[in-house]
Amino acid sequence: MEPAGEAGTTTRAVRRVGYKNRWMVAASPRGPSALARTISRAAWDLAATLAEEALREGDMPSLQRVGSLGQLGHVPAFIAELAAHLGKRRRARPIPTIVREYARERETLGFTTQEIVTELLLLRRVLDRFAAEMGAPPAASKAIDRLMTECAAAYVERATSDLAIQARQDGLTGLLNHQAFSDALELELERARRYRHGLALVFLDVDRFKGINDTHGHPEGDRVLSLLAAVVRDTLRTSDLAGRMGGDEFAVCLIGGDGETASRFLSRLTDRLDELAADEDLPPGFAISPGVAQFPGEAKDADALFRIADRRLYERKRRRAA
Repeated sequence: MEPAGEAGTTTRAVRRVGYKNRWMVAASPRGPSALARTISRAAWDLAATLAEEALREGDMPSLQRVGSLGQLGHVPAFIAELAAHLGKRRRARPIPTIVREYARERETLGFTTQEIVTELLLLRRVLDRFAAEMGAPPAASKAIDRLMTECAAAYVERATSDLAIQARQDGLTGLLNHQAFSDALELELERARRYRHGLALVFLDVDRFKGINDTHGHPEGDRVLSLLAAVVRDTLRTSDLAGRMGGDEFAVCLIGGDGETASRFLSRLTDRLDELAADEDLPPGFAISPGVAQFPGEAKDADALFRIADRRLYERKRRRAA
């Protein structure tokens, strides 16, 4: 029974509901906005219940080693933002955005893809049960199901996209790996033939790189390669391509470029590398040897471009050693 309120006011009974009398919330939210507000107020307790159930069921091993704060993490804020979507608030951020932030935090803690999907499915169950105990209409369950399905789909799409990117990236430098660069070069050559424009391939390696590893150790060699890759990336136009072809060998595709374009690129690149060597961010005497080949004037396909560029690279090394 509702207690009588003062004249001109409306009051509602407040009762304990939910798992182990955890929440003190207003009873029986009938509309989506009221349910959303109730879920938002209970976000921390809902997150705690989610963690308890996940620990009890044992399907998320990472949850057991992160401590109580890690178990909750970003989840309360995530639940509050989901509530905004249930309430159809105009300023609610897009689902992919809030899922990305939630997932990134869980991944930082070491959660696997399977564990994150498991947590999303458990959260759907926790929210659905909470809505039922609050006396929400059956439509609320369908709305929660749709929302959590959208969240799971957004996460799987993000995870799939990340895996696709990782499969194309060199693990050390973040540039395209050998296969990804080769595939991208073939596509650019096909586009260049179709639209009758040129491109330039720059193939380069680090002079005396074995000496860097032998003298300073492999961690220093890895640092040098990562720094070189970063300088290459910063020197390129956004339309160009760069890849690590293996070891200390790198390749750059200057789309729509020619010999002059390649010369300007190499001038900017070597100037910056010289600055870093002068500042002792690179080993003393650090240098690269590049070779350049052009399409269509010098080569008609990728193999021919690499052969010419590789030959010119070693010709440059011989001239420098002479």
